[in-house]
Amino acid sequence: MKLDFIDHDKLFIDKTNIRYGRRAPDVSDIIATVRKRGIILPLLVKPANDEGRCGIVAGARRWTADGIARAEGIDHGPLPCAILGDGDDAAAIEASMIENMARLDPDEVTQWESFARLVREGRDVADISETFGLPELTVRRVLALGNLLPRIRDLYRREKIDAATVRHLTLASKSQQKAWLALIDDPQARAPTGHQVKAWLFGGQAIPVRHALFDVDSFKGPITGDLFGEDRYFADADAFWTAQNAAIETKKAAYLENGWSDVVIVPPGEHFQTWEHERAQKRKGGRVYIALRANGEVVFHEGYLTRKEARRAETGATPASGTKPGRAELTSTLAAYVHLHRHAAVRAALLSHPAVALRLMVAHAIVGSHLWSVKPDPQTARNDAVRESVETCLAETRFDEHRRAVLAVLGLSAEEATVTGGNGDDYGVASLFLRLLNLSDPALMEVIVLVMGETLAVGSAAVDAVGACLTVDMADWWQADAALFELIRDKEVLGQIVAEMAGEQVASANADETTMTLKRIVRDHLDGKDGRTRVERWVPKWMAFPPAAYTARGGVATVAAHARVEAARAMLAGEAEAEPVAHAA
Repeated sequence: MKLDFIDHDKLFIDKTNIRYGRRAPDVSDIIATVRKRGIILPLLVKPANDEGRCGIVAGARRWTADGIARAEGIDHGPLPCAILGDGDDAAAIEASMIENMARLDPDEVTQWESFARLVREGRDVADISETFGLPELTVRRVLALGNLLPRIRDLYRREKIDAATVRHLTLASKSQQKAWLALIDDPQARAPTGHQVKAWLFGGQAIPVRHALFDVDSFKGPITGDLFGEDRYFADADAFWTAQNAAIETKKAAYLENGWSDVVIVPPGEHFQTWEHERAQKRKGGRVYIALRANGEVVFHEGYLTRKEARRAETGATPASGTKPGRAELTSTLAAYVHLHRHAAVRAALLSHPAVALRLMVAHAIVGSHLWSVKPDPQTARNDAVRESVETCLAETRFDEHRRAVLAVLGLSAEEATVTGGNGDDYGVASLFLRLLNLSDPALMEVIVLVMGETLAVGSAAVDAVGACLTVDMADWWQADAALFELIRDKEVLGQIVAEMAGEQVASANADETTMTLKRIVRDHLDGKDGRTRVERWVPKWMAFPPAAYTARGGVATVAAHARVEAARAMLAGEAEAEPVAHAA
């Protein structure tokens, strides 16, 4: 390891950093020290890349705080850095996690994201357990979070559900998880939590007819219906499993006949863990896992190898029970020749087919690739009241309705938290592109609107530019709530708001009152109570389009964003004026 001083601009947050891809970290606890003393403890960085920049493995908060200080005109010079030797990404991920877990104790979902990356880099459970001093059972429990739908993980990250509930939901199939989410969304129902989830998943032996793989009409055993006739169940579990197992054997034979190397049946009581397996194509020895559930459900996982087998396959070894791939027809050089010429021809052809190019671009924006990285804004807030206020507002409700409609059009699960933010899977891009080709232009525009909305950065100048362009009236989408008044604690600002609603005379008469009294005056005007004149469709100046401040002190982010838009507008106006002069010259 080498110690050196590196300029702030020559550093960036590396992908192996635990904070990579997240919103700017909270630096409120260290910013004062950084302003006064600069960075004292070295950052842990990787060697410089081809652009001469070093990726930060650990120390993203210190680097962010230094950036804030520099923006305020405080420059302490280059930052002290400990430069790692050339190594693999797994070592860098471990270094980042070790430092950050010691300082901030990341939540389990964050740990899962990092542990999953370590597994993908070749570390096994024992390695992770030894590195972080955690019991192997703990590591396995964290990795099992990968079995959950993204929305359930998000609920757990936001502490909306507890650990016991999540532990049991990791044992549920995707359809059971969707059913549990439906109970959460139903105000008339009560979703099981904690140990009740286990009983909900495995209690009773009721086997719905919809889980049968065989022809139910030819089934000889008894079938019962509920009082409303909405669902039917097999009354004889043994007879059901006899018929179900025969159907499963038929499916297994069909898979093998179709060229799959192996078919593994996972009995009830055992679970197919995605984190223990990797995707593998049929021609590369991928096998099929058939997972059985106690409730009769059968889930087919096509094209997987264990992680150890996948590692061996990468080195050219033959999977344990797979078929050895034959010698490739093309050499790597010839393959590159073919790829490059096909690529050149296709992009030249796209020049005369803009509609096809547009659909291809949308597919890349949604799924991503190694060249495309488009991320949805996480819309995170540390304050629970703020988060709840945004989640329940009219604008978010309307946008979520549109998202569910687009998910349906694209053939995706309605429980996906976002449409964008894919994993860059090549198959996913091609599959989505083919689906988009069948969409009409109006339907495609509905998708584009959703993609752009999800990836529009909160607080950006673009939000101000679009809001002004579309003459957005915030009063149509927002109304004052308790969360807003809880957050306004500046007496000068409150005095200006009172003047805005009640007039200067009332504001002057209450200038010495407490903030609580001033808030009550504002609230009374909004509600038309206690003899106050009702004020409707009120919007604070900071939230309007265009925004404004109540004081001359500055520090209003929306006003700063609006200033950037106006600067861009002035530059364009200057170019427009200069152009006739240039032509005249």
